[in-house]
Amino acid sequence: MSDTRKRSRKHYGGHAPRKLRRTRELEVGAEGVLITCNMNERKCTREAFNLLNEYADALYGPEQSGEAQDSQSDDDEDDEDAEAALKKEVSQIQTSMKSRQQRFTALHSGATNVVFIRSHGVDPEKLVHHVLSDLHQTKKKKTRVILRMLPVSGTCRAFPEDMEKYLSVFLERWFKAPLRATYQICFKARNSSHNKRDDVIKDVAALVADMNPENKVDLTNPELSIIIEIIKAVCCVSVVRDYALFRKYNLQEVSKEPANQSPDKEDVSKEPANQSPDKEETATSTADQTQEQDNGSSADGHAAGGD
Repeated sequence: MSDTRKRSRKHYGGHAPRKLRRTRELEVGAEGVLITCNMNERKCTREAFNLLNEYADALYGPEQSGEAQDSQSDDDEDDEDAEAALKKEVSQIQTSMKSRQQRFTALHSGATNVVFIRSHGVDPEKLVHHVLSDLHQTKKKKTRVILRMLPVSGTCRAFPEDMEKYLSVFLERWFKAPLRATYQICFKARNSSHNKRDDVIKDVAALVADMNPENKVDLTNPELSIIIEIIKAVCCVSVVRDYALFRKYNLQEVSKEPANQSPDKEDVSKEPANQSPDKEETATSTADQTQEQDNGSSADGHAAGGD
């Protein structure tokens, strides 16, 4: 009897964590913030929640927990008929279910030193730009292990045909005539071998040119930067402004005083000598330079632009 009880506990207790991990992985359809860190993903996640909630509260107001709505007095229902009371109860349940969906949720990214925070009810591009803008102005250092913080406004399957179909619609918001802009393409792949860097750059540049021939590549000071981050089979994309001004969205660099900044400094701050091969690199190059493509977890990608 005791042996059976022990086996039962082990059986039911051993599988729950695995199911939890599977339901919290980065997947197609997610929006949020992709964050690289300095060898401490757990601390990075805590810092990310604190920082994002601080600025989200400033932009959107405090997050609603649903408790206030659930705890509303039922005294008024005494004066209502049964049908009105039922409708009110259903409405409260629906509102409560929506409000219980957390503003930020940590997902397993699938790559070393990378954290993905899924967002709900916020604009990732607006929020991250607001964070970087404030740090750039105040020069306050609010994080210790977070390096780069990149918004992710859309995701699709990381296969050429899926990316082309998705980006042909996604990029219209910024580049379709009569809209026009100077731009660069920033690409990095982790734990993926589905795409070659130069091929992705060439295909995306062709899409942008088809939307409006007046869209031009500018690797020095572009108006817009197209961010493409591939992790395993998921392609994360966004279009951001002030990429150069905000030090390629590196929180450590953007919060430094101007006298301490160097334009040629590598976009990594205080990384240990034994940094994982998945560390961020942000060298800018054109599409005809030597191909550097991730093959497995040990290869690095680079930010690039060109047509």
